[in-house]
Amino acid sequence: MQNYKNLKVWNDAHLFTVQIYKATVQFPKSEMYGLVSQMRRASSSIPANIAEGCGKNGDNDFAKFLNIALGSANESEYFLILSKDLQYIDLEVFQQLLDRINKIKAMLISLISKVRKAD
Repeated sequence: MQNYKNLKVWNDAHLFTVQIYKATVQFPKSEMYGLVSQMRRASSSIPANIAEGCGKNGDNDFAKFLNIALGSANESEYFLILSKDLQYIDLEVFQQLLDRINKIKAMLISLISKVRKAD
């Protein structure tokens, strides 16, 4: 068991989630229970699953939750693309968030690989 708050990937994912919450405030009210809810749920699932995995006993369980976090990161990336295509999000903000989620995905893939090798 390790402290998830000490993981760079968790800190970056948490910051990404905060940025998603701020970016979606400007979305149309008609999207509050649609795209806004989905984006917030998917983004918050990333750090939440990292945290949950850190609380498990064993590398297999940790890797499982990291994989779930990676799936949520991919889902978040899609919702960003959809938001851009619907013109709900500024292109500069989109690019910043896209760069951040791709960095998070790379860190998760690397961490998953390290955890599996340790097993």
